[in-house]
Amino acid sequence: MTAIFDAKSTADEVLSGLDLKGRRYLVTGAASGIGRETARALAARGASVVGVVRDLANAEPATAAVRDAASRSGGGLEFVELDLASLRSVRAGADKLLADGRRFDAIIANAGVMATPEGKTVDGFETQFGTNHLGHFALVTRIERLLVDGGRLVVLSSQAHRVADVDLEDPNFERQGYEPFVAYGRSKTANALFAVEFDRRHRQRGVRASSVMPGNSLTDLPRHFSEEELQALLATVGKARADAALPPQELKDIAQAAATSVWAAVVADPDEIGGQYLEDVAVATVNDTPSPFADGVRSYALDEDNAKALWAKSEQLVAAA
Repeated sequence: MTAIFDAKSTADEVLSGLDLKGRRYLVTGAASGIGRETARALAARGASVVGVVRDLANAEPATAAVRDAASRSGGGLEFVELDLASLRSVRAGADKLLADGRRFDAIIANAGVMATPEGKTVDGFETQFGTNHLGHFALVTRIERLLVDGGRLVVLSSQAHRVADVDLEDPNFERQGYEPFVAYGRSKTANALFAVEFDRRHRQRGVRASSVMPGNSLTDLPRHFSEEELQALLATVGKARADAALPPQELKDIAQAAATSVWAAVVADPDEIGGQYLEDVAVATVNDTPSPFADGVRSYALDEDNAKALWAKSEQLVAAA
C-alpha cells in the first residue's frame, strides 16, 4: 500500500475507506497542530481517541472539529490532562489511564516543543530533552501494558534530528553552551532512538514502534520565533538544500503532515516499519550526508547500541526525579 501514498497525501486519504469503530488511540498534543489533525482523522473513521493535553480548559474549545467528526462517525473523544514537562504530572495522568484499564491499539507520541529559550523543566532537565523525550518516555513506559498485543507506538521525530546526536554525558547542557537547535536536534534523535529500543523490547508480543518525520508545516510549534526569524530559517533551509543540489523543500499543510502518523499507527505493514524512521508515508532511507536539511535519517538515530544506552540513561534520570 506504500506506493499509493507520497509527500502530498493527507491523513484522510491514508485512512480512506477504513472503519475504525472499536479501536482506541492515544494522541499526545491533541489540542493543536498535527496532533489535532491526527485525532480528527482517526475519530472521523469511528475511532475512540484519548487526547493528552496540557490544559483541559483550552483543549475543549480547540478540538471542536475533532468532537464533531467523532459524533458524526460514531467515534469518541476524551482527554487526559498532563504536562510532559513535569514527571509528577505525567505519572498522575498515566495512573489515571491505568486505573481506567481500557487498552489502546496505538499510542502516538506527537506533542513537543521546538528551539525554546534556555530553560529547565520542573524536574531540572533541559526543556526540550525533558519534554520531547523524557516526558514521553515516562508516560509510554508506565502505560505500555495498555497497548494491545499487535499494537503500535508512533513517536514524532523531525528532520532536525540531523543536527545532532544525543549527548548522554551532558544531556542538560551543564558543561557546554546552550544552542536551541542543537538541543532540539538531540531531543528529536532521542525520539527516534526511543522507538528503536521500544520496538526491540516489545516486538515479541507483536507491538511495533517507529518514529515519524511529519514534514515541515506551519503549526504553532515554532512559537518562539518572530515572523522575521521564521522566514530567515526557511530561507536558510532553502539555500542549504540548493547548495547541496537538493530540490526545494515544500511546506506541507497540516492534513499532509499528519498522514505519516496515521499510516504508521493504522495502515502500514508492522514488519516493514518496526524500528524504522518514516517520512512522506514511507520508510526513510539512511542518509549520512552532513547537511542537516537533507532528506532521510542519520544512521546514529537508528543505532541499536545508541538506543539501548539512551534507554538506560532515561530510566536513570526518570527514576531519580
